Amino acid sequence: MLYSVLLMTPPSGSQSPSAAPQFIMMAAIVLVFWLFMIRPQQKKAKEQKKFIENLGKGDKIVTIAGIHGTVAKLNEDNTLQLETSPGAYIKIEKSAISLEWTAQINKTTIEEKK
Repeated sequence: MLYSVLLMTPPSGSQSPSAAPQFIMMAAIVLVFWLFMIRPQQKKAKEQKKFIENLGKGDKIVTIAGIHGTVAKLNEDNTLQLETSPGAYIKIEKSAISLEWTAQINKTTIEEKK
């Protein structure tokens, strides 16, 4: 009996519901998705790009692999030469530098100098 009730069609004189509430709900979902997912990622990417552009010789950095060192030379091919210990150099991509870890190591260095 429940099955037959579910399959019943609405009377021919009734009006179909409006699509506006469904459209508003979809727009709200897209807005929330943009606010909490896309916007923060774009902001973080912009900060990372600005950080890499402002790198200079002598800056202490940490790579995403956890390698600590000092920038010895900035190359034109989007790489840099990193001095890991006196006289030991490695060539890395600029995109392999961790903004968060570098900020953390520089924060602790500044605090130690105080």
